Amino acid sequence: MSTSANEDTLARDFVKFAVDAGVLRFGEFRTKAGRLSPYFFNSALFDDGAKLARLAEFYARRLLASGCRFDMLFGPAYKGITLAAASAVELARQGRNVAFAYNRKEAKAHGEGGTLVGAALRGRVVIVDDVITDGASKRESVELIRAAGAEPAAVLIALDRMERGGADDNLSAHSAVEDFERDYGLPVIAIATLRDLLQYLQSNADPALSAHGARVGAYRERYGVRT
Repeated sequence: MSTSANEDTLARDFVKFAVDAGVLRFGEFRTKAGRLSPYFFNSALFDDGAKLARLAEFYARRLLASGCRFDMLFGPAYKGITLAAASAVELARQGRNVAFAYNRKEAKAHGEGGTLVGAALRGRVVIVDDVITDGASKRESVELIRAAGAEPAAVLIALDRMERGGADDNLSAHSAVEDFERDYGLPVIAIATLRDLLQYLQSNADPALSAHGARVGAYRERYGVRT
């Protein structure tokens, strides 16, 4: 999707917020793929009411600005549950009241039973989560939504790492986000990307932060996609 000047500002504001909240950290971190990354995004650290409310504002603003047509939100277990619920609250605050639902990891045998909780899946559904690593939970969500007779409309995430998969000597030409978009024909809407993070670091007046720009830039040169 195209990005306007206002959306660029939204991305920069989000990166600053995530850094200030300690959610985006810099150093040396081992990724799921075994790589040593100079940064780490841990959405679990949006861990109080004020931070969650601010995070939901970014999700809602990005979704509304995207122009995506949607009827409700869906949160994949587990992080997506909180993110979808908080985003629905913020959308209602901004005058767009929509239903939301989420899934359990294990089916419940009593009460309402099943794996789906919340509103019935209907219409065009946006899947809300923090990142796409291998895309497994989002793929499962797409199948759940389609099986219920609804239509997946998009995936909304906080950060697109823009990182290629595969072994170091055989890197994929595409990122996990690009693979997901290609396989399912659905747009992935990100509040911010690795490119936004790098621009924030390189233009930062704080030498403690700008010093991380070179390492993040080198990591992107090695593993990043160019889109």
